[in-house]
Amino acid sequence: MGDQGQKNPTGRKATIASRVSEDLREAILGGKLKPGSKLNLDQLRKQYQVSLSPMREAVSRLVADGLVEFEDQCGYRIIPVSMTRLQEITKLRSEMEPLALSLSIANSDLDWESDVLAALHRVNKAIAEGDPPHGGAEWAAAHSHFHAQLVKGCDMPLLINFCSVLHRLNDRYLRMFSAGDSDNRNIADEHSAIAHAAVAGETKAACDLMRIHIERTGTHLATRLAAALHE
Repeated sequence: MGDQGQKNPTGRKATIASRVSEDLREAILGGKLKPGSKLNLDQLRKQYQVSLSPMREAVSRLVADGLVEFEDQCGYRIIPVSMTRLQEITKLRSEMEPLALSLSIANSDLDWESDVLAALHRVNKAIAEGDPPHGGAEWAAAHSHFHAQLVKGCDMPLLINFCSVLHRLNDRYLRMFSAGDSDNRNIADEHSAIAHAAVAGETKAACDLMRIHIERTGTHLATRLAAALHE
């Protein structure tokens, strides 16, 4: 009976921490919590009506995601946006996602192909129906899911996790500096070209298209970020 009593509070704590972590992550990605601002855990726990322990756990998850940092004597703060950081994210994505995609294609089966095409339909539908066309939470979720489906077949959990973390970091810049602005690109066509090349087993074409897609987004975001920093 004693063991069972330990399990329930632990499970509930994990559920609370997960919920708060997701809410805080969305607030950071959506720009509601400003880059560089400090996180007062006591105020946050009162706002979310939770105890300090799950709040600390939730914020620790955001540290692992690269969205929050801890500084001695200063506590937690949201990591600032910067040109250097954006360029690093773009560079790493352009190397890791094509690698993961190439391995996914090598391991491809009907389930993976079906999941990729279903994710493509979802993200392109979100683009067509969104207002603005992209940049909102619904589109961001569909976009993240699409990129995740492309790389999930690589069968390398660490690589999948790295790609996921980098995509979330990039998503922050995308939602802050490019909401509703496609840079005169047809994003749906870019996604379609990547997905169809991938399911057709055209590894080089799919990976080249993925790299170009990531680098074009990075270049566009760098232009928008530079303008914002000089306002």
